Amino acid sequence: MRRGFRVFKSSLIAAKNCKSPTLLSPLIRYSSQATPQLKVSSTMPEGFNRDFYILPNNTPVCNLDCKDAFTGLTDKEKRYAHYLSRASWNGSLIVYLQTSPESPAIFALLHKLLSAEPIESLKKKAIEECKWKEDDFTALLVYAAGFFANSGNYKGFGDTKFVPNLDAAALGCLVEKSAAAEKDKSLIELFNSTKERMFSLNPNELNLALAPTGVTTYHSSSVTKSDSDLIDRFMKAKNLEGWNTRLFKTTENGHAHYHIRLGSIDDGVVSTEEFEGATVSIVRGDYSQLLNRTNEDLTKALEFVANDNQKEMIHKYIEHFRAGDINAHKDGSRFWIRDVGPAVESYIGFIENYRDPVGVRSEFEGFVAAVNKETSKIFAALVDNAEMLLERLPWGKTYEKDAFLKPDFTALDVISFGGSGIPAGINIPNYDEIRQNEGFKNVSLGNVISALPKLKINFLKPEDEELFRELHKESFEVQVGLHELLGHGSGKLFQRNKDGSFNFDKSTVKDLITGEPIASWYEDGETWSTKFGALASAYEECRAEAVGYFLCCFTDVLKIFGFEGERGQLVKYVNWLSEVRAGLMGLEFFSADAKKWGQAHCYARYVLLRVCLEAEQGFVEIEETTGEDGKPDLLFKLDRSKIDSVGKPAVFEFLKKLQAYKATGDVENGTKLFESYGSVGERELKWRQIVIARRQPRRLFVQANTVLESNGSVNLKVYPETIEGVLQSMIERYEPEAVADIIALWQKDRKHFDI
Repeated sequence: MRRGFRVFKSSLIAAKNCKSPTLLSPLIRYSSQATPQLKVSSTMPEGFNRDFYILPNNTPVCNLDCKDAFTGLTDKEKRYAHYLSRASWNGSLIVYLQTSPESPAIFALLHKLLSAEPIESLKKKAIEECKWKEDDFTALLVYAAGFFANSGNYKGFGDTKFVPNLDAAALGCLVEKSAAAEKDKSLIELFNSTKERMFSLNPNELNLALAPTGVTTYHSSSVTKSDSDLIDRFMKAKNLEGWNTRLFKTTENGHAHYHIRLGSIDDGVVSTEEFEGATVSIVRGDYSQLLNRTNEDLTKALEFVANDNQKEMIHKYIEHFRAGDINAHKDGSRFWIRDVGPAVESYIGFIENYRDPVGVRSEFEGFVAAVNKETSKIFAALVDNAEMLLERLPWGKTYEKDAFLKPDFTALDVISFGGSGIPAGINIPNYDEIRQNEGFKNVSLGNVISALPKLKINFLKPEDEELFRELHKESFEVQVGLHELLGHGSGKLFQRNKDGSFNFDKSTVKDLITGEPIASWYEDGETWSTKFGALASAYEECRAEAVGYFLCCFTDVLKIFGFEGERGQLVKYVNWLSEVRAGLMGLEFFSADAKKWGQAHCYARYVLLRVCLEAEQGFVEIEETTGEDGKPDLLFKLDRSKIDSVGKPAVFEFLKKLQAYKATGDVENGTKLFESYGSVGERELKWRQIVIARRQPRRLFVQANTVLESNGSVNLKVYPETIEGVLQSMIERYEPEAVADIIALWQKDRKHFDI
């Protein structure tokens, strides 16, 4: 998440016993005769790897275990959690509409196909009537589970497309033979209308980006970068923010008409005016049916709130989703901040702007979780020591907020998380003016951190791999805590207020790098996201990561987390080892053809890898070797004796520069610095090929559902830790009416996306 901590640990081991699907046999490699007939352009670059865009059949599944946490809630709290979960799940259907033009239709197709008859019945038809192999059917289930887990056919982590490991005609046969098609013949039409995009691997459809180089539904396919820039200028002039918007463009007789759509239940034109030779309208009503479902659930949750803060928070969310006014959501966030230490924690709305190609518009997200009281005590101690620890960061008090607003920092077990992926930690709200002046909350999601698959850990020496397995959970908990509270929670933005005054003393505050007076700042109405645009997420994640690297070097910090002496030093080492190595692993998410990074956290960690490599002195080394299988391999080495003497000072100096450019809004120099370290040369491209060749499949989560019984009680339904469990949980989560709503919204907007 922006200001959050998505887990990038595809090769990590687990405290839990994550499993591969029960139906799954080992990963198949199709022969050339059996390769599915996908639409692959003849202009594909040499060496194009189709496997990169397929979820392997041995994809592991992890249970997001919240049973104990849920059982510990009172009946009233369970009811509250139930309705907030329903609101989160119904709202998160919006993500399919925000991902790709075909995602809503694929969602409806898969939901109908898999809910109309038992999986075994569908499998029998596939094998006996459509002549599938068993592995083909497994591939369909894995694709469907991955599609639901990512809320669309682009990976929530990495933004790359994935396609079924099947022949399109074979899937068409199964759709025709299915019980779903017998009940509803329109299912065949639905498949035919979306199959080309579903299976296509055309170069301009492989990644999320503005047309014509990629795919996005935050903007109609007619919107270019210059169009987006024009609307950014319009919104800045009108002091508007784009969190819950999408941008659509139509042209008539050469005249451009832009529609800024607000996510809301209410519909209608808010305003229309001319701007820079174009017509710009602000229009309510985007996602209206799904937001109406969300509000119905939020209204029911009101009966079970624990206090007035929760009550006012939900009222403001309801107002926001009804009218589309972002100020109502900001007010709801203010009440959320004041709700300290609730038994049931939740946040919902248009939150993270990772996937908008221009970094302005945000994905819908909602989560519900229960507090882990014991682990929360550790984070409370970290908060108590935060002001002292902030003084160690390389920028001094003048670059910090005027007063540290002690946040609520709790450890949670997730009950429900609706969105394109589940982070390990969160620091929200993302509204700069609230974070700077009123406060924020930090949460660490314990059952996400612990639920990791047991896979080989590539590129490490055996002794490092053993340490990694032993102390990963502990080191990651330290990094998440420091990253969220003292990374995202630190630093000031220098701003000129509406009345011309400044929030810093221009006469005394000096530039951290030049020592000269401050020469740039944020003007009224400018925010971190609007100023730094698409780079903002990766830059901020890098800053927060660097804070974690630096502060974990202090013995008193490790002691707060319960680690002292030799064990503390080992936790520090494993943290540096795993995080810096993650920068190497992140090369998977760099597009060699587009020369572009596709995931903010991977970009951030790669930049820090480069910082550590640049420090030299043998601190970090990556050796090209040959593996036991005779194929190219890498050996990643980090000298633990040089963390304090080489690594820590290097990160300290880089972190100072990151903060200096962020605080002063110096986009030019901040971009130049970040992109110089983010560049990928021939050496790194060679590493990238090896990383991709040896990559491990990413885990999928199976989440429980809350069930309201006829007697008014709420129970937790837990599903098997299998691909089938993922599918069953999703199928039972949504009623046919919700599926009908998403189809209607898809049909309404098809014309804007050429589908």
